[in-house]
Amino acid sequence: MSTDVVNFVCRICSASCNLVAERQDGVIQTIRGDKHDPVYYGYSCIKGREAAHVHQLPSRLLHSMKRQADGSHEAIAAPQATTEIAARLKAIVAEHGPRSVALYIGTHGYINFTAHAMAYALMKAIGSPMVFNTGSIDQPGKGIAMALHGIWLAGTPPTETWDVLLLVGSNPLVSLTGGLGVNPARTLKQSHYRGMKLIVVDPRVSESARRADLHLQCKPGEDAAVMAGIVRELLRSELIDREFVDAETQGLDALRMAVEPYTADAVAARAGIRAQDLIAAANMIGAARRGAVFSGTGANMSGQANLVEYLGRALTSLRGWWLRAGEVKGNPGVLIEPFPAIAASPGPFPPAGFGEKLRVRGLTDTATGMPTAALSDEILLSGEGQVKALIVLGGNPMLAWPDQLKTQAAMRSLDLLVSIDPRVAGTGRYAHYVLAPKLPLEVDNATGVYEMLASFAPGWGYEVPYGHVSPPLQAPPAGADVHDEWELLYDIGRHMGLALSVKSMAVLDPARAWALATPLDMQVKPSPLEVWRMVFRGSPVDYDTVRAAGRGGRVFERPRTIVQPRPQGWTGRIQLGSEPMMQDLAEIAAERDPASESSGFPLRLICRRMHDVMNSSWVENPRQHRPWAYNPAFMNPEDLAQIGAAAGDVVEIRSARDAILGIAQPAPEIRRGCVSMSHCWGGNPDEPEQPEHGSNTARLLFTDRGFDRYSGIPLMSAVPVRVSLAPANTRALPTAAVHAAAI
Repeated sequence: MSTDVVNFVCRICSASCNLVAERQDGVIQTIRGDKHDPVYYGYSCIKGREAAHVHQLPSRLLHSMKRQADGSHEAIAAPQATTEIAARLKAIVAEHGPRSVALYIGTHGYINFTAHAMAYALMKAIGSPMVFNTGSIDQPGKGIAMALHGIWLAGTPPTETWDVLLLVGSNPLVSLTGGLGVNPARTLKQSHYRGMKLIVVDPRVSESARRADLHLQCKPGEDAAVMAGIVRELLRSELIDREFVDAETQGLDALRMAVEPYTADAVAARAGIRAQDLIAAANMIGAARRGAVFSGTGANMSGQANLVEYLGRALTSLRGWWLRAGEVKGNPGVLIEPFPAIAASPGPFPPAGFGEKLRVRGLTDTATGMPTAALSDEILLSGEGQVKALIVLGGNPMLAWPDQLKTQAAMRSLDLLVSIDPRVAGTGRYAHYVLAPKLPLEVDNATGVYEMLASFAPGWGYEVPYGHVSPPLQAPPAGADVHDEWELLYDIGRHMGLALSVKSMAVLDPARAWALATPLDMQVKPSPLEVWRMVFRGSPVDYDTVRAAGRGGRVFERPRTIVQPRPQGWTGRIQLGSEPMMQDLAEIAAERDPASESSGFPLRLICRRMHDVMNSSWVENPRQHRPWAYNPAFMNPEDLAQIGAAAGDVVEIRSARDAILGIAQPAPEIRRGCVSMSHCWGGNPDEPEQPEHGSNTARLLFTDRGFDRYSGIPLMSAVPVRVSLAPANTRALPTAAVHAAAI
């Protein structure tokens, strides 16, 4: 018996953790974090530790599937499937034009660099601009705010220098989505030890809020008002970096005027917090020499994503929390080329209004990508430009897109729906073809995606020149007909007779990335190594050098990068008073009665993350049911008592759009008036409701009401609902399916 230990890059989420697998005779026995890693320090989560078990689940596809006339799916050889898909795509393009083909890149496509790049190559060769991704759903405000405010090229100071961290609708101790890096509990513990203060704005006492020095437990959807109130207090007390503001920004007077209505008392009244807590938060921020602001999915889905993110950036600039000339930039880049280390901003740029114009709601391409929430309408709206074919890479629109009823109609109406997915999941049930890919332990992986995120927000990305490339750990099961996603996309392009070029993912500038694109030989398929080299062409450290570095991740020796001063003649300035954002502030302040309840819908449904699962991925794995095999409807016990419900009761959650069933779970940490549920669960609308296996909150949403004027995202959290006990005939559940108390 031979035993060995091998490191690998986890690809469950963007955090790209360095994990260690112990193998016996080539079979993985255990997975754990690498305690010797210089960045992760042994961090792992159950999702990564369960990777080997997930590969063996009965639900995993070992062959691609083709939909039959009766709606069932039968196995089909991958070469035959890609040949048939290519023929149907060619026919659709010939009849309806290139725009009739759309691509959606989900979370697991976004973090898969080779598939991501090959999908772009295919769409560019087809000539279709209809490329959508998950960013316009869960973090749409970041790109929009970055455009309206302007980028500070040098970036943010390192975490170890922060005196305060403000988290808005973010819970990094569970989500890992920024603010506290890739080992959030360790980072927070060390930061607290050296004196950093943590402020959390969240309607629930989340895992991060429990560790906060100050928790502003506001009403859902009031994040922008709270942020405006903090900014006003900073300006009123002159707790700003006047030298930086005068030298590097514009629009201060407009911002000062716009936030004036947001007095501490006014914000306290509308947001349901104490005025003295708002003032205390501003004073903590004002006393901090260095700090950071991070807004998460909760804030981005609650109706004012752009404004919340923009005010976070404005607050950062008011305090001057950016790297300055002469300071050291900790990570000059390994696999991703960062922005140039210059202490300056090019200034704001258009957040939208460029690129492809959609046919619905006046939407266009944006700084955060094409508006995914409008894609169902583009599929359903007949006429010139109608989307007839959709390729889904690493995503599950039926469970992830807002308005599940409309999404279902869209998926059913397509002439061709192709899902690249290791399971026949919600979307796959309507797909004409489900292409079976290899799983993460069977392919090469690299840390590029997490390094890339450093440009979006503080607490994302590596603060040292860290990199890790890992080869496959195991082969697919014997007899399996599975392929890397990029191979399937390449074969579709080859059968269509297209010439594909893979752009560099290592370069943030799109023009330069395409200039570094590598044309593919369409007769001889490249090897995985060749594709990875193409993807990281132009990287600061050559891909082969990182690959050859040996076991595990490492910090590479790189030239010391000193932030350079603003070049002579540079005219760019950060914009503190963006007109659209100032208009939004005025409109919110002018609301007559912001505390009033929507007629008939007195509660607010708010989103949350669950620690043991990643969206809808592998929720059927029983080893990841700690403690839940479904997404409970967490409510304050007083709210449950008011409707006569107790733990384990089935309740009906109804919005103006539709209703779903959920399993009630008392949660004292939830603010009264809220229902807290995770998204991306449940089944399709034409399937029996089984809340013991999950409930889909997207069914409660509209896409064409209250949508953002740029990203098109509708209200996906802070959604008005009412909750009642479900009819008696739907309330009896097997006791084994119900957890009577949270663990």
